[in-house]
Order: sequence, then C-alpha cells, then structure tokens
Amino acid sequence: MKASEIRDMNLNELNAKEKELKAELFNLRFQLAVNQLENPMRIKAVKKDIARIKTIMREMELKADAQ
Repeated sequence: MKASEIRDMNLNELNAKEKELKAELFNLRFQLAVNQLENPMRIKAVKKDIARIKTIMREMELKADAQ
C-alpha cells in the first residue's frame, strides 16, 4: 500500500485498515510458528504498512492540533 493511497483515507478508514492489518500480521505470525507460511516477506510488508498508517495518522493529529 502506498502512502498516497493512505493519505486519501479518512481517520475512520485508517483505523479500520490498521485493525485489519494487525489481524493479518497475527495470522501470518501464527502460520510462521506452525511452518505453514508461504511468503515470509509478507510479514515485513504488513509491518511497514502498519507503520505507514500510524505515521500518517500522527501527521493528521499534529496538523489538527496546529490549526
């Protein structure tokens, strides 16, 4: 997911997407533990997407406080 796509979302959509990605990360870690994970690079990608979402949410929060 690109940062530009994330910036187009509103706060509710970002919260929902973050929950969805955290659930996916949990499932990927579980699959890794039981040796059923097909693509281990997906864990890294999901973690980066979560970080991007949190960063943009924080930017929005700071922008709202500054106004």
